[in-house]
Amino acid sequence: WFFETFVLKGRPGHRPHHPAYEVLFNSYYNAVGEQFPRPRRGLLTRPTVAEIWRYREVVDAQIGELLAGTVDTRTLAVVELGLHHEQQHQELMLTDLKHAFAQNPLAPAYRDDRPQTSQASPPLAFVPHAGGVVEVGHAGRGFAFDNEGPRHETLLAPFALGSRLTTAGDYLAFIEDDGYRRPELWLSEGWAFLEREAVRAPLYWSKAGDGWELFTLRGQRPLDPHEPVTHVSYYEADAFARWAGARLPREHELEVMTRPLPVAGNFLDSDALHPRPAGHSDGAIQQAFGDCWTWTMSPYTPYPGFRAPEGALGEYNGKFMCNQHVLRGGSCVSPASHLRATYRNFFPASARWQFSGIRLAKDA
Repeated sequence: WFFETFVLKGRPGHRPHHPAYEVLFNSYYNAVGEQFPRPRRGLLTRPTVAEIWRYREVVDAQIGELLAGTVDTRTLAVVELGLHHEQQHQELMLTDLKHAFAQNPLAPAYRDDRPQTSQASPPLAFVPHAGGVVEVGHAGRGFAFDNEGPRHETLLAPFALGSRLTTAGDYLAFIEDDGYRRPELWLSEGWAFLEREAVRAPLYWSKAGDGWELFTLRGQRPLDPHEPVTHVSYYEADAFARWAGARLPREHELEVMTRPLPVAGNFLDSDALHPRPAGHSDGAIQQAFGDCWTWTMSPYTPYPGFRAPEGALGEYNGKFMCNQHVLRGGSCVSPASHLRATYRNFFPASARWQFSGIRLAKDA
């Protein structure tokens, strides 16, 4: 839909593949036109999978023909944006599938061809940074979304960052210390969220005798205390950090600490489809990328000098810069080629269906 709407539409000889698709697959672009009501989208059973594949094949072929000729710079930029946009939706499809399968009492597996493996996670250490005036944001080399710039200076106070992601075992200690029943640990909105939604553990966790199980893309299995905790809201991440005598990192603390590191880790490419325990290290930063998106305490707001592009594509990021928090680092279902240290994901504080996790930070 993105490529047909923003690249092919209006070109000589182009005819819409199906006139209803413009409305049906318009997720949020008001400038494009009408959208199918969001609360009813999950009820749609047509077009069929075969029809969708046919739509994709037709559009792919037309884009291929276009790119085989002489193409202007703006069109190439829109195609590149569309490819990265598709990577986002591939990740979202997996998290949506997981959420849908988790509602089924049969706990069906998306994939069940790999046994569960584990290893002991290393002790948590805190890696210091002197702070100071630092440059943040995308430097202009290679692709980036518009919300990653402009590059600018910001001041960081001295801080220390947790050497690994918070584990399920770490989080279980919070639960066993009545963390979900202690209002002094929670933001006011977070406490109201707990009461309203009856939340007492991360999403997909369930009691099993004296222990815990969790639902994964590979089905139901025992909780591994060494793997990163995931599917927690910002409220839960913030309460845990407070309980642990720490805080959540600011987005630019993560950026300056991860920028020198290679984009390596547990991604969609590894086919694990689930976070893995950190390996042993000398206390250096681990799990900087992949496994699960890291909540930050930073609100999702525009950088100084940010200007949304004109037209419908300007709706892509800018209009969502309200009442959301930034997450960094990517997840176990993010393509490795999609990520970089400046990447800014964002979700509302109550979101739990994404692979969202916790890294602690402290003021130095």
